Amino acid sequence: MLSIFDQGSPAPCPTPFNLAAHVLGRADHAPDKVALSILRPNGAQDWTYRDLKAAVLGTGMGLLRAGLKPGDIALMRLGNTVDFPIAYLGAIAVRIVPVPTSSQLTEPETAKMIDELSPAVILRDPGVACASHSKQIGLDALKAMRNLPPAEFDMGDPERMAYVVYTSGTSGKPRAVAHAHRAIWARQMMVDGWYGLRETDRLCHAGAFNWTYTLGTGLMDPWTMGATALIPVPGTKITALPALLRQHGATIFAAAPGVYRKMVQGCDRAELPDLRHGLCAGEKLSRALHEQWRKATGTELFEAYGMSECSTFISSSPDHPARSDALGQPQPGRRVAILGPDGPVPKGQEGTIAIHRSDPGLMLTYLNAPDEVETRMQGEWFLTGDQGVMAVDGQISYLGRDDDMMNAGGYRVSPVEVEAALSRFPGITQVGAAAVEVKPDTFVIAAFYTGPEKLDDAALRTYVEANLARYKQPRAFIHLPALPTGGNGKLLRRALPAYFEAPTK
Repeated sequence: MLSIFDQGSPAPCPTPFNLAAHVLGRADHAPDKVALSILRPNGAQDWTYRDLKAAVLGTGMGLLRAGLKPGDIALMRLGNTVDFPIAYLGAIAVRIVPVPTSSQLTEPETAKMIDELSPAVILRDPGVACASHSKQIGLDALKAMRNLPPAEFDMGDPERMAYVVYTSGTSGKPRAVAHAHRAIWARQMMVDGWYGLRETDRLCHAGAFNWTYTLGTGLMDPWTMGATALIPVPGTKITALPALLRQHGATIFAAAPGVYRKMVQGCDRAELPDLRHGLCAGEKLSRALHEQWRKATGTELFEAYGMSECSTFISSSPDHPARSDALGQPQPGRRVAILGPDGPVPKGQEGTIAIHRSDPGLMLTYLNAPDEVETRMQGEWFLTGDQGVMAVDGQISYLGRDDDMMNAGGYRVSPVEVEAALSRFPGITQVGAAAVEVKPDTFVIAAFYTGPEKLDDAALRTYVEANLARYKQPRAFIHLPALPTGGNGKLLRRALPAYFEAPTK
């Protein structure tokens, strides 16, 4: 039996179609229902579906009145506020293409994006770093747009480009991943295949408004279902989350493993009477953490695996929990395989996790590297770059990357990008970056370098803070007489963690 999961394709995306119209499709059926609650210890700021739809379509009208045209690209440099999803959906509603980005990016990083995207406009919070651009729309102007008459949804071909997200490329150059409007249609496969989401649910996501994980799982998917999204106010401490979940009646909770890890530290029991289960994605969930959460809360955790190019497509769920350390199984409607050099391998044999090119959630292309798409294809399959094995029942276990990509708090980071930044620092002759384990189940990025002498760690930290987003910054700097290399003189990044000594208490 070959490692192929194929139980038939999902229903085709309807046409004409618009991603934002699909997300807000239930707003008119329950206009007074709370779509979003921004949670505070002393209450919440609520947005009804009526308010949300009006803000989105008003923003769309404002962008058109500002001179933008369908197909224009809008680079989003907004902070962790509700302004982010409103501007994102407002742009998509009128066929302007938003590019959501992390507010942690530095000015030099955004300069590269501006250079390759040539955006028509920057949507800008003045408190967020950004390189210069001739046309910017500030936060106050964006907020004022919400009161304008509503624009009409621009309906059309679901294959049209809807938005662009950046992901770290293995070459060290972040890739601009272009997605079609149909991408939101594909997310329906997550509802039963991962979430177990219902219209009556109150789904709380612990991430920031401007993180794509939050944008999809925490906001757009609950809204598509007509459920209520709960987002803690920016600055909420992780230790305060259990009380907020309890106070606001959260029925599903979503976060990265690092959040769950901190929530269960020193916690024997968390009383969460309304919570049915938790959702986890961004990095591999360890079995030990899974057991800690289950013991502390009496609820399950369901993990999902995916990538920027296709969101999540393998997961465990309330109806089909994962066995042991497995990720889960491909979601119904997905076509997934484990490939070797000659195609799908027998079940039980290791290979590369791949998804079929027909998947409606698969990206359109890499805007800045269209030729690279074909290098990721093997026949009709898109290669993820991750290794896995499929059991006889279709469940898939994750076996790691087949390259040197690092995971930092749910973000994939290319070591080449980190190394390129540090190689320009005076006194460094060679540098390598790798993820290292600082304590059980906790990894950070470390930089290993050679040079005439050990450099000042504080100076190195100041330098990377100015040149790399926070999640890309090394947390440790290790001076070595020489870096490990192979017979051809090439850096052996996988040998670097052995040179790191975790701090002892």
